[in-house]
Amino acid sequence: MELRFLSGNQHKIQETQTILGSAGAMVIPVNRKIHELQTDNVMALVRDKLIKAFQMVGRAVFVEHTGLHLVGLNNFPGGLTQVFWDTLEAEAFAALVNRLQSKVVVAKTTIGYCDGRCFHFFTGEIKGTVPVSPAGPRDFQWDCVFIPDGDHRTFAEMGEEKNNHSMRRIALDAFVKFLGSNS
Repeated sequence: MELRFLSGNQHKIQETQTILGSAGAMVIPVNRKIHELQTDNVMALVRDKLIKAFQMVGRAVFVEHTGLHLVGLNNFPGGLTQVFWDTLEAEAFAALVNRLQSKVVVAKTTIGYCDGRCFHFFTGEIKGTVPVSPAGPRDFQWDCVFIPDGDHRTFAEMGEEKNNHSMRRIALDAFVKFLGSNS
């Protein structure tokens, strides 16, 4: 099965190809960036992104958004994670979270799929914490500051092992299950 994935983030494309490839799907990347709606409402953001992607591609396509929800900041930044991260970056982000009363962070991925008739949404989430200092490679946004519950390493330190149990994996597994039951 071929699936078109619109994303301007090469890391997300690679992870998605690896995860869906193991399920027998071929991900065809549409490497374009969409101007995202700036909102903390993730569903509105993904829906808007999906509409724009379908208009660009003209056929079945999926998009995704992954964000951090800081419990100590009332689940902010959510849909605004990219702007938040770009402003703070790793050191300042870790310092900020470690000053909060609650250091719990929920990483959530939302996938939107449009088959030309309907919109379908799939989510995956994983709880974790933020280390005192970033750890591991810093080339994939906040992976260097997210430690999933039950582990002592950041996603960045895990490398490809992250793909076995990340929030993206959970959302993509739900997507694959949907595709399998609707083919």
